[in-house]
Parts: sequence; structure tokens; C-alpha cells
Amino acid sequence: MLHEQIQKGIKDAMLAKDAVRLETLRGMVAAFTNELVTKKRKPIEMLADEEALAVIARLSKQRKDSIEQFKRGNREDLVKSEEAELAILEAYLPKMMERGEIEKIARAKKEEFGADPSKKGMLMSVLMKELKGRADCALVKEIVDSLY
Repeated sequence: MLHEQIQKGIKDAMLAKDAVRLETLRGMVAAFTNELVTKKRKPIEMLADEEALAVIARLSKQRKDSIEQFKRGNREDLVKSEEAELAILEAYLPKMMERGEIEKIARAKKEEFGADPSKKGMLMSVLMKELKGRADCALVKEIVDSLY
């Protein structure tokens, strides 16, 4: 399970004295606990892998947003810190699909629905369900927008 891998990663980071990795993984475990509490489950339970991946994806998105904000504020020190944490988080996420793969699927689905711009929302909805967890939502939206 993913939760067990992260616990092992914490032990390894402690032994290696890797402070950034340790802090990031501990933050992940805290986010898992928060997710359990939010879902009115006991904090000692473990999240299913799908739930854990959703939490990690949310943490990853938060880091990306922070990086963008820090770049606008000319805070390169904080950008580097957030990028290091993002790299650790992304190591636990499944590999995302490339733009070309998403475009190919989107074009095929568009052919199914027809070229009517009023079906754009429907296309987006179907693609998001099909590509959930395998493609970046913003990239899918950008591709759908470019098709119409």
C-alpha cells in the first residue's frame, strides 16, 4: 500500500538525515490523517490507495500554485524549496499522460460527439472521467478549448 511506502520513506529519510524529504513525507501523513478526520473516520485507519493518491495530487497542486505565487513575488529561495517538495510528491503519483496522447483521445471523442461547440462541456466531462488521475485537468481543458 502507498501509506506503507510513505512510512518506509520517512524512516529512510530519517536515517539519511534528508530534512526536506522527511518534512514533505510527514506533511503527507498529516494530510492523510486530516482526510480521514474529514471523512469522519478514525485517524489510525489507513486511506485506500485511490484516496491517498487524491490527497497527494491535491498537495502537489498546492505546491504548483505556491511556486507560481513565489515566482511572481521574486522569492527564488521559496521557489526552490517548493520545487524540491513537489519532486518528492510527484514520485508517489502515477505518470501523467503526454499532451499528444490526450489530444488523440480528445479528437476521437470529439468525432463521437460532433463538432458542435455546445457539446464542449459534455466532451470535457467525458474526458475527465476517462482520464481521471492520468492527465492534468488544466491540460485537458486547454486541449478541449483548442479543438473548438
